[in-house]
Amino acid sequence: MTYDKKTADAAYVYLTEPHALREVARMYPCDPVAVDAMINLDFDKQGRLIGIEVLAASSKMPKHLLQSAERLDTECP
Repeated sequence: MTYDKKTADAAYVYLTEPHALREVARMYPCDPVAVDAMINLDFDKQGRLIGIEVLAASSKMPKHLLQSAERLDTECP
């Protein structure tokens, strides 16, 4: 999982093997009103779910997960 608090408050949960490069073939945005945030599901060419992007992650994800994520910003957790 990666997290960028400073720039976008966005987290990305990878559902593939570490270091596996997967091309996103289709992105399905969840209804932001229904989930009170913007959550996108990424699928590969075979239709497998390969990742989940969560915007406004600090209000939607457990703090311990965000603290343990690889940081993409320069701010300390």
